[in-house]
Amino acid sequence: MSNDSVITPALTPGVHEFPVDGVRQAYRVAGRGPVCVAHSGGPGLDAAYLRSPELEEHFTVVYPDPVGTGRSGRLDDPPGEGAGYTRATYVRHLAAVVEHLGLPRVHLLGHSYGGFVVQDYALEHPERVAGLILYSTAAEAGPAFWGAAMEGLAAYPQRHPDVPEAARVPAAFQQALGAGDDESISRLFAEALPVYFADFWSRQPEFAAFRASIRMAQVPATAPEPVEFDVRDRLGALGGTGMPVVVVTGQHDFIGGPRWAQALGQAIPGARLRILQHSGHFGHVEEPGGFARAAALVLGG
Repeated sequence: MSNDSVITPALTPGVHEFPVDGVRQAYRVAGRGPVCVAHSGGPGLDAAYLRSPELEEHFTVVYPDPVGTGRSGRLDDPPGEGAGYTRATYVRHLAAVVEHLGLPRVHLLGHSYGGFVVQDYALEHPERVAGLILYSTAAEAGPAFWGAAMEGLAAYPQRHPDVPEAARVPAAFQQALGAGDDESISRLFAEALPVYFADFWSRQPEFAAFRASIRMAQVPATAPEPVEFDVRDRLGALGGTGMPVVVVTGQHDFIGGPRWAQALGQAIPGARLRILQHSGHFGHVEEPGGFARAAALVLGG
């Protein structure tokens, strides 16, 4: 049995919490096999939406609620200089979770914005990463990234002219960015959610519970200003670590799709790329089996 499969007290199934700089950090453990810490996106989404029973057949999955979301505590308001809901804060809390688990190395999965967080962590602490699963994310988020996403959002109603609710999606997305409380941003994000799927409307009954369960926290990082991120010139270093990397996305993902996945995979020598042909941004919901098999490639299959 490898160190990655050892079950410590911090890895017993269920919900755990511990303090990080005086703030409660909560996480859930489920599944079996090597340990994989799965960081959710947003920023502002708790980990509940990322639960994947299929992934849990391959890994003991640790789902942290990022600080400010779910069962985790919130930062003091107003934050001091250099504090707040920055990517550095999320990386620091991720590092604390990894340390708390008591293993020398863990696998990491980062979805969407969570992919930015785990890339930063892997670049800072490659010796602690057994493998990296980069899921519907990118190596950079600049004007081209956000411009393409907004074009896809604006075009969404034209893709579904016979669905009246589709016309509301772009406005709901924009309003969510400026929402002032958790209830409002959760409701508006749920309204906008169909744009994230390859084919939401024909499978609406199947996805209804997932949509209803979405919970988003209004943290300062969810302000309307686009997130800036670019590690393209640094990712090549991961190729020399021996760290296996899998890049997974959906063919129809409007915000982290094949264009960005291919560029991400090309930036990391030896990375394996998998495109889920019938998925958008939530492949673990749209193609759960295919998603889990793609993620498990990090184990050497």
